[in-house]
Amino acid sequence: MTSSDSDPGGNQTISDVFVLVGFSYLNKLQILLFVVLLVIFLLTLTGNLLVILLIKLSPSLHTPMYFFLVNLSASEICFTSSVVPQLLAHLLVEEKTISIAACAAGMYVNAIMALTQCCLLAAMAYDRYVAICHPLHYTTIMSGRVCAMLSGASWAAGISVEVPLTMWIFSLPLCGSNRIHHFFCDFPPVLSMACADTSQIKIVGLMVTVLFIMCPFLLILLSYVRIISTIVKLPSAEGRRKAFSTCSSHLMVVTVSYGTALITYLVPNFGSTTESDLLISLLNTIVSPVLNPIIYTLRNKEVKGALRKTLQKSSFSHHWRN
Repeated sequence: MTSSDSDPGGNQTISDVFVLVGFSYLNKLQILLFVVLLVIFLLTLTGNLLVILLIKLSPSLHTPMYFFLVNLSASEICFTSSVVPQLLAHLLVEEKTISIAACAAGMYVNAIMALTQCCLLAAMAYDRYVAICHPLHYTTIMSGRVCAMLSGASWAAGISVEVPLTMWIFSLPLCGSNRIHHFFCDFPPVLSMACADTSQIKIVGLMVTVLFIMCPFLLILLSYVRIISTIVKLPSAEGRRKAFSTCSSHLMVVTVSYGTALITYLVPNFGSTTESDLLISLLNTIVSPVLNPIIYTLRNKEVKGALRKTLQKSSFSHHWRN
């Protein structure tokens, strides 16, 4: 199943494949989990693709907020596609192996997307801050060039930081058992297999978490402190309601995204069993990407209005051709 070499310390050096144990403990229930996850995966792809297509086809949605939403939906598609297909395949087979190259590639993608999403959410929060706190200067501040720079910086941050970090991890000698008690290749379980000093890479990983995940979160909090303080000073209740409604969808997405991520990575002992940890990781990987397009379509009047107009236009065009 694997090829391995003995190292001087007596451990077996992993040189071929990993075994992703994942949800093997569910036995026959894996088929049921496969069906549930397949449906959620298809909904995630469909929902995010529809959001991207709708924004592309609707001139009324060609604004900075929806420009960032397109980027966020694209990152969600890449993120879930880097994990779920492999998980679905492993739920149907007994030999749940993955090559080290495929493991590294999967880690590249989901780590880049996770970091990029944090930066994009911060950019969206800044957009809402400018729109509510400086409405007269909104079009000047949030120009197309600024939006492109913020979006490009979000993607560049993810790529420039996570690619070297992942390469560093896989440059370490990996020894011992090749069984990973997870359903995808994540940093902590793979790093725990290294038979070398990992103190430096853990420090760098902590710095990355603080700079590119927690700092965007703090920027989001600061933006909403200013937004809320501005909203409560508005003279009319209707004005306050409209101002808050423009932020509610983004605020819900931030809560879902950061809430599940914080539980997964900052509370490592949450739950008393490995099975509990797997379910929490599943929540972060599967549930969050499918909720975001739902939040932005069901709770956003502009998106619902654009969807209605697009459907009416499509229906009229079909009727005219017939």
